[in-house]
Amino acid sequence: MDMDSASSVVLQALTQATSQDTAVLKPAEEQLRQWETQPGFYSVLLNIFNNHMLDVNVRWLAVLYFKNGIDRYWRRVAPHALSEEEKTSLRAGLITNFNEPVNQIATQIAVLIAKVARLDCPRHWPELIPILLESVKGQESLQQHRALLTFYHVTKTLASKCLAPDRRLFQELASNIYSFACSLWSHHTDCFLQQIYARDEAAALSSLERTLLSLKVRPDSPCREKLEKTIILYTKVLLDFLEHHPCAFIPLIQRSLEFAVSYVFTPVGEGVTFERFIVQCMNLIKIILKNDAYKPNKNIEDSKPESLEAHKIKTAFFTHSTLTEIGRRLVSHYLLLTEEELAMWEEDPESFGNGNLPCTEVLFLDIFHTYSQTLTPVLLEMVQNLQGPTNVEDSVQLLMKDAVYNAVGLAAYELFDNVDFDQWFKNQLLGELQVSHHRYKLIRRRVIWLIGQWISVKFKSDLRPLLYEVILSLMQDPDLVVRIETATTLKLNILERNTIFRTEQFLPYLESIFGLLFQLLQQVTECDTKMQVLHVISCVVERVNIQIRPYVGCLVQYLPLLWKQSEEHNMLRCAILTTLIHLVQGLGAESKNLYPFLLPVIQLSTDVSQPPHVYLLEDGLELWLVTLENSPALTPELLRIFQNMSALLELSSENMRTCFQIVNAYLYLSATEFLQNYAESLCRCFCSLLKDITNEGRVQVLKVVEIALKVSPTLAPHMFHPCCQLSSEVFWMERYPVVMATYLGIIGRVLLQNSSFFSSFLTQMASECSQEMEQLLGSLIEMWVDRMDNITQPERRKLSSLALLSLLPSDNGVIQDKFCGIINITVEALHDVMTEDPETGTYKDCMLMSHLEEPKLSDDEEPPTEQDKRKKLLALEDPVHAVSLQQVVYEKLKAQQSLMGDQSFGPLMETVDTELVRQLQDFLQVF
Repeated sequence: MDMDSASSVVLQALTQATSQDTAVLKPAEEQLRQWETQPGFYSVLLNIFNNHMLDVNVRWLAVLYFKNGIDRYWRRVAPHALSEEEKTSLRAGLITNFNEPVNQIATQIAVLIAKVARLDCPRHWPELIPILLESVKGQESLQQHRALLTFYHVTKTLASKCLAPDRRLFQELASNIYSFACSLWSHHTDCFLQQIYARDEAAALSSLERTLLSLKVRPDSPCREKLEKTIILYTKVLLDFLEHHPCAFIPLIQRSLEFAVSYVFTPVGEGVTFERFIVQCMNLIKIILKNDAYKPNKNIEDSKPESLEAHKIKTAFFTHSTLTEIGRRLVSHYLLLTEEELAMWEEDPESFGNGNLPCTEVLFLDIFHTYSQTLTPVLLEMVQNLQGPTNVEDSVQLLMKDAVYNAVGLAAYELFDNVDFDQWFKNQLLGELQVSHHRYKLIRRRVIWLIGQWISVKFKSDLRPLLYEVILSLMQDPDLVVRIETATTLKLNILERNTIFRTEQFLPYLESIFGLLFQLLQQVTECDTKMQVLHVISCVVERVNIQIRPYVGCLVQYLPLLWKQSEEHNMLRCAILTTLIHLVQGLGAESKNLYPFLLPVIQLSTDVSQPPHVYLLEDGLELWLVTLENSPALTPELLRIFQNMSALLELSSENMRTCFQIVNAYLYLSATEFLQNYAESLCRCFCSLLKDITNEGRVQVLKVVEIALKVSPTLAPHMFHPCCQLSSEVFWMERYPVVMATYLGIIGRVLLQNSSFFSSFLTQMASECSQEMEQLLGSLIEMWVDRMDNITQPERRKLSSLALLSLLPSDNGVIQDKFCGIINITVEALHDVMTEDPETGTYKDCMLMSHLEEPKLSDDEEPPTEQDKRKKLLALEDPVHAVSLQQVVYEKLKAQQSLMGDQSFGPLMETVDTELVRQLQDFLQVF
């Protein structure tokens, strides 16, 4: 791009790109986009935004295009990367002068210089820092300010780099500029104070801006705001020092605590403190309290001297009177709802209380936990002073009761031995909940919250029906905040596991409460609130399981609409997915009626080519799995979704285990149809995975193959032939016991249930290895015997025995040569699976399954899924569970004896250890 001719056309395009007329704007933007990869384009942009005579909007746009170009084309490896010659010229042009008159453009230039510095400094731009330092030292006011602004952004960006070599370079840089930055900050702070004293406000503002930049804060704020920011920075320096150098901070503990406590918890701070300063002071107290470096060991003799000294300082400072004053003021002043919070309650109830735990509450928890013996009587006295209903006209007392109840909820675990919550609930709190005046909503909301905090601490199960009555009433409260808080307490109650929550106590209220929850879900409009209510609904469905079926009709009809409305809110969609997971589990086979909505949701959530999968994938996979587990039959639509799986397996993500479970679920559901459609693509994925995956991953892959062989012993071996071939190549070298056990399980399954395929496969492998098939078979049996200890599951040990016994009777010399090993494995398996009847002294195969008796379920046990039923039916057909090992051993030995004759069979048995023969005879004595 020729500079002279290009400048005018680029300037014209930038001017048109600032137009409000889209007919002018769009072509200009397209032209600029095409120029982005043209050599010389960014040099033209640099000249334009450095020309202070041009229109500000045009210059601003030129800076933005330049900045975007750095992200896209500055790196050497980027497509259409800038040439090294142009980058050298641009770097020089960026730091020629620091005299930009427009603050916003100056900030953007500083940011883009920092972006270049992140990539090039100091290796390719060693002159940057020296020029910045020199410019900061200059006397001209604007130049000094702009250089300091750039200096701030550059150091901030370089400090953010994470790689070890970059960190070392920054440490080297920091050691050279730290003292200079400190002296600069000190100088401008002194100037600021002198100018304030001289009442030179304009000069004071200018110095304060430089002070703030020296401490990494941006300019352009009113004077009071800048002063507050400076104060916050002082406290931040103190907090950083405390966090990173706790031992060096010990001499400052006493003064820091005195400073923070006096300003926050005594009249000294009245009228001069502000919110962020109070937060910083509370953080200072909290960190000193919780710092492990300031806590002695339980064995004092093992404590470091620094820890003992710090503990001594803290103990001396936090006297009974100091703690009492802190405790009272925390509750009576800082836990009070503010006017802003009360206004939010009225104007935006869904946003009320949706934030994180405030700093005040965190400090209260920490200090109460540390000094509970001192603070418990203080809090209990405050509770006692507020007994009985509060006058609804007394707003001060209402707010105070809210704060005190808040403290009792926060400190629930600490107050376990001091508060009889069951009696308090019956004698006091129930009465509070029955006051229906609209001003008393403060207390109704706080009491139901308080109950939620104590449910997991001390709340008798016998009181739950009374609590459900309360919840049923408050879910119909006129105030939305109260209803939302009640739903949250219901969730906390349901999440308390079996020992406290009893499903049978909740069932009489299920229909009414579930209906009210659904109404609440429809009433709220904010994404976060809908997520909150959906979570409660999910918990209810999960806990009552199949008992929810009569009541979910409305919810099932509403969820598709909510899904559509939440297209831009992926976190809400995650909550919908979680709800669907529990709904499918509760509906069981009836969940097939949800497929018109359910399957497209799964399809979208698990399609890695769709952007939402980043948020939805984990829950989408879980939903896919439970849908298969509860499906009564495979539908074409459900089968079609599996097209998403190849890309998922290629990701090799943390969701791989769930992906394998989904494959297994398809195999259990309809192996033949599934394998006919997807065996080829699945086999390719598995072959790729087996070459580059962890041992645990290989086990998961091989287990899928093993299940395929179990559900389809005729079809699966042929379809997974390449996978089996790849496995056999590494089988002989395998040293990881669990992988070896899985390999042997696969070989055993093929040998036992598809001997013709086993024979042809062994022939092929022998040919490829240039061995005789019988020689390869002998090596296999020998390794099987040698590695039998790797197999720990009794099912697989019985399978190995059945598989090797299937080779008998045989006149094959190799098999007869390995006869001793086969019997050895068989006797081991008999010990694993045979149980002795103490009355008759006879043995029985404990793995035999002969009928489909449904086990009786307790109230807290989930009913079997459709997949559980399929597994049970499959087990009845599996030789491991359908065939008596004792019977097979007897029949195979008799057949071998008949084949060989007594004279030859006797010497064959003599190859077996006499003790093993005796044990074998014990097992076969019934025949």
